[in-house]
Amino acid sequence: MEFKIIPVTPFAQNCSLLICEQTRKAALVDPGGDLDRLLAVVSDSEVELEKILLTHTHIDHAGAVAELARREKLPIEGPHREDQFWIDLLPQQAAMFGFPAADSFEPDRWFEDGDTAVVGETELLVRHCPGHTPGHVIFFEPGSRLAVVGDVLFCGSIGRTDFPRGDHQTLIQSIRERLFPLGDDVRFIPGHGEMSTFGQERRGNPFVSDLALGIAR
Repeated sequence: MEFKIIPVTPFAQNCSLLICEQTRKAALVDPGGDLDRLLAVVSDSEVELEKILLTHTHIDHAGAVAELARREKLPIEGPHREDQFWIDLLPQQAAMFGFPAADSFEPDRWFEDGDTAVVGETELLVRHCPGHTPGHVIFFEPGSRLAVVGDVLFCGSIGRTDFPRGDHQTLIQSIRERLFPLGDDVRFIPGHGEMSTFGQERRGNPFVSDLALGIAR
């Protein structure tokens, strides 16, 4: 699987273009804004955009979803149903954070833990990883050892848990029990900032490393 990272919105949110190498079909993960820029990258990549995938529905990750789905006639898949209230609040989120107006929407598919998302002929494992939001999911492609983790985990940090229905301990459990077991070699695209690996974060992340949590390996 090929990928391109496209930072969007004033929050520099990493929208990801995931591309099936066999079919050249693609999905945009977390199109939070700057829609014309995203579609220009899709066009330049010479791919067929077939769907929208969502890790969660904070405004910087989902602000352009409704417009993109209407304009390109794309299905919306994800996140987990527990994020419905964040989707309903998208218009208010946009006003609160100074974003362009954003419409709420109804996903064509909600994800459950263990589901599979398909892009072309490429299958992505879906893991439900609550804590940052209650309905947050991540996508893992075993063949390329790549994960798209939204705002669960960052290089050297973790997601915020001070928004409604966020929970710090739940987030730590999601990272330790749903992400790290996928393997130290897995590279991940976070919702903001640079890429890292689960192994690097297990060793050195001050919030979830073995050392920080007093876990012997």
